[in-house]
Amino acid sequence: MSLVVVKVGGAVATTTARQIQSLATSCCKVVVVHGAGPQISAEMKRRGLPVEFVGGRRVTTPAALEVVRESFAAVNAALCAAIGPRAAPLVGDEIGLVARHVPELGLVGDPLPCRPPAIDAALAKGLVPVVAPLATGPLNVNADEAASALAIGLEADRILFLTDVPGLLLADTVVATIGAGDAETLLDAGELEGGIVPKLRAAVAAAKLGVRAEIGETAVVA
Repeated sequence: MSLVVVKVGGAVATTTARQIQSLATSCCKVVVVHGAGPQISAEMKRRGLPVEFVGGRRVTTPAALEVVRESFAAVNAALCAAIGPRAAPLVGDEIGLVARHVPELGLVGDPLPCRPPAIDAALAKGLVPVVAPLATGPLNVNADEAASALAIGLEADRILFLTDVPGLLLADTVVATIGAGDAETLLDAGELEGGIVPKLRAAVAAAKLGVRAEIGETAVVA
């Protein structure tokens, strides 16, 4: 049975439940990694905390990390409720998600490929692990990058990024396929910006190690 890692953004988390259910009831084992970007930013602004991103990753102070954890918990609970009784809520720093600290961004880490036993245990029971992307430390990690690291560590067959954009837009056209090398060239040249940057970097990392990667309608191939 194939294994699919699905990353869902905070803006679309609960609206993707039907797609996740469909994958999980067909021939796939499914692991879900979710973000909570809009919720975190809104709550930080409400508390008067600065909202700052560098390369698509959130600068995270101790006060911001508190907001991150609370927001992840809320999104995780809502997404699990939408998926149904097969959903297994998991928090990354509690199950051994590992990351390399990036001190210039505060309490932020670059997630590393890993295979947390709690995920394997949930899959063995026929459940759908739903992972909030915190790493041991604790450290805030980008959800796209966390999904890619888990896909590599779990030796997944496919990683699917479900988002509120259709895919990679180039010259006003959503491209159907892009090679990992071409994607890296665009990224290194600074021709892309915003949330697509960490998604594409994560997709490239997975594709290079044999995981089929898709961002909306765009496939990234090695």
